[in-house]
Amino acid sequence: MADLPSPVAALAQAILAGERAALARAITLAESRRADHREQARALIQHLLPRTGGAIRVGITGVPGVGKSTAIDALGTFLTGKGHKVAVLAVDPSSSRTGGSILGDKTRMARLAVDPDAYIRPSPSSGTLGGVAARTRETMLLCEAAGFDVVLVETVGVGQSETAVADLTDFFLVLMLPNAGDELQGIKKGIIELADMIAVNKADGAGATPARAAAAQYQAALHILAPSSALWSAPVVTISGLTGEGLDALWGKIEDHRARHEAKGLVAERRHRQDVKWMWAMVEDRLQAKLRQDPDLKARTPALEAAVAAGTLAPTVAAEDIAQALGL
Repeated sequence: MADLPSPVAALAQAILAGERAALARAITLAESRRADHREQARALIQHLLPRTGGAIRVGITGVPGVGKSTAIDALGTFLTGKGHKVAVLAVDPSSSRTGGSILGDKTRMARLAVDPDAYIRPSPSSGTLGGVAARTRETMLLCEAAGFDVVLVETVGVGQSETAVADLTDFFLVLMLPNAGDELQGIKKGIIELADMIAVNKADGAGATPARAAAAQYQAALHILAPSSALWSAPVVTISGLTGEGLDALWGKIEDHRARHEAKGLVAERRHRQDVKWMWAMVEDRLQAKLRQDPDLKARTPALEAAVAAGTLAPTVAAEDIAQALGL
């Protein structure tokens, strides 16, 4: 590790040894806005890159109240029981403003929070979707280097974060509710087109029968959409995050999806496309940072905004002024 500064080299060694405190320090370094920290993080991740990529990456989303945290807690505990090491990354695009529900997530994942084979980490967006892609991606790579072989990425927010997370993972799971009124109204076409599987949660007790009925309706609705791959049509399963019912079948389908796509080289191909998207997301993030931090631009933009708001300056002219100041 002669090419790395000694503190970074020591950190890399500790991460490869699976030291959780070192992993936490490295993630904090990657999330920092300080230029020297970002430089160290880039060197660290570049060095660890050959030791990453071995995990199954699963994105998980769902409507508020669907029981994401409970389901992830149950799934993660099921997986650690099978000998896996599980990292859970919570993504909230609004976290820079509100703090999201990060502490609540850790509280609701009570079993995983104390499981020695699990690691839960919030992944703030830094206010941009590029931030979601960059920070979560870096955190995921660091977790893989530390030996975690399953990474579950939970979207806490609703909206574009789903697209960002789908672009980070190998498999995208959408959780749905039974007894949600008109079941088909719950289907957002854009989200469902991203889904590799739908799981109807809370299929326990009195909810078991409604869950099966909802699953049948979702499966029928999915037939209307063209499958994203000739190798895979998104299945619909019923699960209970409370009792663990159905989690073995759910994980079996994720493994089946992985095996089919890996055999054709499609997992690597998808990740290569994701890497290119990651690169451009980081470029956009840097442009946004320059807009926020450049002293000349900060001095100039209030007058431009005021003129546009007053109707004395066309937005196109103001945008061109800012673009020229950026050297574009």
